[in-house]
Amino acid sequence: MDPIEALLLGLAQGLTEFFPVSSSGHLAMLQALFGGRESGGLLFEVGVHVATLFAIAFFYRARIAELLRGFVARERETLEYVGKLALGTVPAVVIGLGAKDFIDEQFSNPSMVGVLLLTTGCIVMSTRWTAGKATAPVPSWGAALLIGCAQAFAILPGISRSGSTVAMALLLGVAPLAAAEFAFLLGIIAIAGAAVLMIPDLQNADLSAMTDLAIGGATALASGLVAITLFVRMLDRSLFHHWAWYCWGVGGAFLLWTMN
Repeated sequence: MDPIEALLLGLAQGLTEFFPVSSSGHLAMLQALFGGRESGGLLFEVGVHVATLFAIAFFYRARIAELLRGFVARERETLEYVGKLALGTVPAVVIGLGAKDFIDEQFSNPSMVGVLLLTTGCIVMSTRWTAGKATAPVPSWGAALLIGCAQAFAILPGISRSGSTVAMALLLGVAPLAAAEFAFLLGIIAIAGAAVLMIPDLQNADLSAMTDLAIGGATALASGLVAITLFVRMLDRSLFHHWAWYCWGVGGAFLLWTMN
């Protein structure tokens, strides 16, 4: 991987992590276009995801500080919310640990990525009929678990994490901005967990891999801060479902490319 490729992949990660278009799917498509996934590709992908984790933490810094204060003070409402985040994390942990090799293989399966991106389009379009009816300020315990299941499904490249989790939250009646907040706070835990699992690979990485990681991470962080701001504004204006057309267009075009 050369510096330009690392920069482009980092930019793709930052811009697509928050919009419902699957950042992992875009990384897999770009790598296929660049000639295939290189050794250490999973390390790079987790690294740029961690960069966007910092973007989430910065954007929701006030809410995170509020949760930390409430947790220390043992406020019931805060403890319940944190508990729901913990519960929502369980499915991704189970799937991530139990199917790590299978998931890794899917990044080298371009046709599957195209099909799953088309699936994401259908998921995102469903919000056209659910967003207007969603009013709950926080998810219930059952909703938190189902949102977590949606996040686990999004481990596959081509399924958008933001798209699937927010769509599930809206379907279960959680108000749009509250749905985005819960989904992204849930993502902090999931991304951090994936990063911990990759520590052994980080210790064995060579200088070239670390340089690529630094370039991609910096680009992902900067573009991610812009993307999450725009995402929340679009969600608040009921424009979320329009991303389905992008998913169908890009997914269909990429699927046709894989058949040539």
